[in-house]
Amino acid sequence: MLFVDVFSCGALMLCCARLCAALQVSHGQQLMDNPAVTEHTPPSASTVSHHGPHSAPCFVDDIFAALREGVGSHGELTNRSLAQFGICTESDSSSVLLQLAKETNKNQGNGLEVLHPGGGIRGVKDETGTLVLTFELSLSPLLKVNPVLLLAFESPLTGRNLDITFTSQSLHPSTQSVCISGETQYIVLTGKATQGNVQQTWMISVETKTPDTNQILKDILIGGKPGSNTSVTPLLLFSVERGSDTRHTHASSHTSFFCELKRFLRDVLPQDHSASPPLQLDSLQSLPPLTLDLSSSETLLAGLINSSSPTIFSFTGCCSMFQTHDGELALSPALLEEVKRRLEQTVVQIMEVIMEEEVGHRAAERLGRLRDLSAFPKTEPAAGGSQYRAFLLLKALQTVAGAYEVQRGLRATRAGPNNPARGNICGLRSLTVSLEKRVVGPNTANINNCHGSCAFPMVNTNNHAVLLSFHIESENADERAPCCVPVAYDALEVVDLNEHGTYLSIKPDMVAKECGCR
Repeated sequence: MLFVDVFSCGALMLCCARLCAALQVSHGQQLMDNPAVTEHTPPSASTVSHHGPHSAPCFVDDIFAALREGVGSHGELTNRSLAQFGICTESDSSSVLLQLAKETNKNQGNGLEVLHPGGGIRGVKDETGTLVLTFELSLSPLLKVNPVLLLAFESPLTGRNLDITFTSQSLHPSTQSVCISGETQYIVLTGKATQGNVQQTWMISVETKTPDTNQILKDILIGGKPGSNTSVTPLLLFSVERGSDTRHTHASSHTSFFCELKRFLRDVLPQDHSASPPLQLDSLQSLPPLTLDLSSSETLLAGLINSSSPTIFSFTGCCSMFQTHDGELALSPALLEEVKRRLEQTVVQIMEVIMEEEVGHRAAERLGRLRDLSAFPKTEPAAGGSQYRAFLLLKALQTVAGAYEVQRGLRATRAGPNNPARGNICGLRSLTVSLEKRVVGPNTANINNCHGSCAFPMVNTNNHAVLLSFHIESENADERAPCCVPVAYDALEVVDLNEHGTYLSIKPDMVAKECGCR
């Protein structure tokens, strides 16, 4: 049996920030730091440290999106959402999950509040070997209904298949079941309503049906190595009545835009499942960074609009997603019309890609939301924030269009004339590399590579390669034969967002776009 000790510091969240170790997220966005509460460790216990709260960009926003999208067209929970949140079909938690999903779609009145601890989870083994997980949570005085404890994992628990029972007097009902499968990313437990400023400790016993799976259960709740998919973040969800209370900050369109953009790129871009080590962007040669703001020149912006280079979006700095600078651009009327025209054309092109490639209706829905978040008003001048989002959406969609153009070209090459020798002629091949986790989207870069034979007739060659090949064929085999190599490149454009602003970093000669024999 496994015990989970959930200790809540009960200081007022808004008024007594110096006493509390929590981070508050209003609609998954606004963070407020508070000093840590003193950790209590049982005597003679051995402590296993674990990560603090998850800081990946859009981590909380992704949870809200999963809740929002977990409801079908007729208001029912989908099978995918049940599996994603570890809900057993016979479990009462399904009604709780449905209520949470409804709360995420409310723009006024009641809303969903999220708290998570400042110090993360600390695993403790006492003298009997029982594992105790401790994390501090501050309950808001605005708590109105039963709280929901959500254990959120970095990614789905692939390779897992467990039925788990949680039992505690702090839960309502006191016994709850969780069904973990390969699609599960969140565990949902409902607690009893309590006063927000009362200190409370939850002791939750956790057990599986088969004792030999206890170690697997411990691995799931403690987590594995840093960065593994079992890295768990505890969150407390509850409803509040906002009314005219302005102390809570709703999700900004700026933050929602980038989180939605990340999810859209994940859904629509061609996927590569290779396990290559992540590429560190800072290790690449780069031109001096350029600032994207109200001072950006029209020449720079026009060049970026016309560029065919793929664009990725990255977050740096300590504050990750939640304190990024609200960007603005000041496009000239002519350039603004060009952005509108190109954006309309590219949206139509991407919708055709979505239909032809059978990407799914979710990608189309995300694209519609992105258009709404970056839409220009019809009767008044476009604000700088709208121009900024529309410009970056255009760059992202150009990247998607370019990726599918390359993919179609590669498919056409593979399906060329029925000449066995032609399949080995020097030509472009897809090569996808993984990007570091601070990248929001896309999380991979297709840099391409060149493969194939440089036998006569050689492709895209020069005089040196022709003479070299002739020399080798004249029985001078000690020389290097002509090789199939990239002879033209595109740059990679990295839009870097942090609390100071938005910066463009151009990585030259990054993506091979043409091959030749040299």
